[in-house]
Amino acid sequence: MKKILFSVLMMGVVLLSSCKKTPIGGTATESLSGQWYVEILGIDENGDLLYTDDELYGAGFQHLITYNTSENTEDSMWIQDAEGKIWDFKVKVACDLANQTFSINEGENQQYSPCKVTITNGKILKGAATTPSGMPADSIVMDILFDDDPYAGSIYDRLRLSGYRYTGFYNDGGVNL
Repeated sequence: MKKILFSVLMMGVVLLSSCKKTPIGGTATESLSGQWYVEILGIDENGDLLYTDDELYGAGFQHLITYNTSENTEDSMWIQDAEGKIWDFKVKVACDLANQTFSINEGENQQYSPCKVTITNGKILKGAATTPSGMPADSIVMDILFDDDPYAGSIYDRLRLSGYRYTGFYNDGGVNL
């Protein structure tokens, strides 16, 4: 009987010790990745505002996503128009995690071709945005130029996408992407 009890006790110890949880890690670009609400602005060559979204497209805040590449490295990530309403683009950008910045010069648009995308001054600012409900959130800003944009160079120099990280709260846009 002692042998059976000892065997059951040992089996219990083995089972309990094998139930150790392994923490799940994030991606290499986790601090830059997310879902965003951005507005589209027209700016001049100095970065000064020429046109608000209402004056340009009247589209309101649009969904943008940033996420890691399949290589999961710290030096690149994807930026994509989540619903194809900004310019229907998806482009791989170079990123700098230490400075929370990203850019690309004439990157190939993966949504349609031929179209080259240039992103400059891309930056994530931790806690710098205020959502429509008044809560703090991370901010994203970037200047973007599409080589097939017929208005670039005539009406504005390039577009600026500026906005805040998706919070999930209804008053902050509340659409589950």
